[in-house]
Amino acid sequence: MLPLRSGLTRILSPRMLATQVCSSFATGPRQYDGTFYEFRTDYLKPSKMNEFLENVKKNIHLRTARSELVGYWSVEFGGRLNKVFHIWKYDNFAHRIEVQKALAKDKEWQEQFLIPNLALIDKQESEITYLVPWCKLEKPPKEGVYELATFQMKPGGPALWGDPFKRAVHTHINQGYAKLVGVFHAEYGMLNRGTVVCFFFFFFFCLFAISGAASAASGGSQARGLIGAVAAIRESVNFLGSQQNMLLTPTSFSPLK
Repeated sequence: MLPLRSGLTRILSPRMLATQVCSSFATGPRQYDGTFYEFRTDYLKPSKMNEFLENVKKNIHLRTARSELVGYWSVEFGGRLNKVFHIWKYDNFAHRIEVQKALAKDKEWQEQFLIPNLALIDKQESEITYLVPWCKLEKPPKEGVYELATFQMKPGGPALWGDPFKRAVHTHINQGYAKLVGVFHAEYGMLNRGTVVCFFFFFFFCLFAISGAASAASGGSQARGLIGAVAAIRESVNFLGSQQNMLLTPTSFSPLK
């Protein structure tokens, strides 16, 4: 690790290192900001999707009584099928611990929700995220579908790519093809797993609301064709490691429609 850090120090100019402390992206101790969002992904067994969602719809009140549900979606495109994605809001880590303890003692939750659904789930994933400082969680003005875009940035920190990334997101949104719901920074999650350079990697999630799937396709192609969007994307792609997106359909019980 020491040779790696020494190499990065030689590569980065003093000016870059000096500006990192005032970046628009907070890194590291985001826990002190309090509120965070847990991204949960449930991979369901084939043919069990409808049964799972019906059970969740019937008993979701047992879970939302403990903490706030931001949104609950089924994944239409992008990766594995038979998958649901949901976001939960917590005041802080102590709040989440209290919720987990309360659920563990809730017999109604255990018998009506947890035990029946466990037999339908193949795999689960959890990530802890924070909203970036320059973005607030927004509610779309009307119902539609959502795009969750995930970006893995190259090592070096937000002093290198923070501003270009922000400009690329705003350029896309300013075209009016989609509504920005939130931009999240992952603090804990599988994307940092098993790497020795995990401290230098940063992952962001952009959640967009789109009026329809056709709008998602046409909006993306039109935005890419505009000079301003192309310039912003070209600038930010220099710092991009990889990216992925999913098209999400909100469930009937999702707060975000």
